[in-house]
Amino acid sequence: MTDKDQQQRVVLVTGGMGGLGETISTKMADDGYRVVVTYSPGNTKHAEWVANMKKNGYEIVAVACDVSDAESCARAVAEVHKKVGAVDVLVNNAGITRDMTFKKMDKVNWDAVMRTNLDSLFNMTKQVIDGMVERNWGRVINVSSVNGSKGAFGQTNYSAAKAGVHGFTKALALEVARKNVTVNTISPGYIGTKMVTAIPEDILNSKILPQIPVGRLGKPEEVAGLIIYLASEEAAYVTGANIAINGGQHMQ
Repeated sequence: MTDKDQQQRVVLVTGGMGGLGETISTKMADDGYRVVVTYSPGNTKHAEWVANMKKNGYEIVAVACDVSDAESCARAVAEVHKKVGAVDVLVNNAGITRDMTFKKMDKVNWDAVMRTNLDSLFNMTKQVIDGMVERNWGRVINVSSVNGSKGAFGQTNYSAAKAGVHGFTKALALEVARKNVTVNTISPGYIGTKMVTAIPEDILNSKILPQIPVGRLGKPEEVAGLIIYLASEEAAYVTGANIAINGGQHMQ
């Protein structure tokens, strides 16, 4: 990172231990950021993950946080401040799916997805945005999904939550734009994480890849690269945007 002033900027990545989040975390560390990740309070393997990261040369701090709970988020960010310092870049990446047709969907599965994928933006951003405004610098990067833009069969909960992500982005971007704080959405398509690559090969080849004009899954590193750009000084004029990164699967 060449645009850092006197010290490393601190990035907080929710859901930073799994899949896409892990790649975002390591790539941002490679770029010179001081990286903190959240993990679910029930995750008993967080210490092992941090130790493995350390073996690979990454000094990543992990804090317990239920992103669906505002008080848990407040405690987690207070811990980040104590251990590392103020958060300069927030990547709202944590998310879950509970897929089923609307006919079969119950309130429990609707609420679970809404709380984790949408309420979490309020819960986490509320803890850091005032500090960014006071320091006259900050970046909030919200991870949505192609399915928030185009919809998906069996995902009324997920698609609704991910569509809401960008509404949040646009409104908050307007409120903090004059304070050199940007707020943006990225909307990945099918990315080659462990979850996606676990899909049976025949389904991948017959149902998924034909939808993608470039003919392949996206790479987690490509998404991380977009986030690194949005966190940089060069992206200071980009705010309130929803940047699609889906191989041409859905064009706006």
